[in-house]
Amino acid sequence: QVQLGESGGGLVQAGGSLRLSCAASGRTFSSFTMGWFRQAPGKEREFVAAITWSSGSRGYADSVKGRFTISRDNAKNTVYLQMNSLKPEDTAVYYCAANKGYYSHNPDPWDYWGQGTQVTVSS
Repeated sequence: QVQLGESGGGLVQAGGSLRLSCAASGRTFSSFTMGWFRQAPGKEREFVAAITWSSGSRGYADSVKGRFTISRDNAKNTVYLQMNSLKPEDTAVYYCAANKGYYSHNPDPWDYWGQGTQVTVSS
């Protein structure tokens, strides 16, 4: 069992930066693939980024490539999402997720989810 808790969301102007954190409980954190998804009002939950347990592989949605960076610290049981050059269309609730297998852009295979943190980007 893994419990996830996100933090770091907030209100920022377009062009600004935020860093989201996701703290995980459980001693098996290092064996999980970790990811970030987001959901804007009236839209489906969409993949943002993911990182494998060893940080050997990372994946990004095309919409965030070059602006967002995912990283993890297995010693701290924490995964991060550094978001730069934020745009109003990045406004959404951001969710942390954990998966025992390889990452998927589809939210269905992911095993564990956090409660989400709101990110609002003003124009």
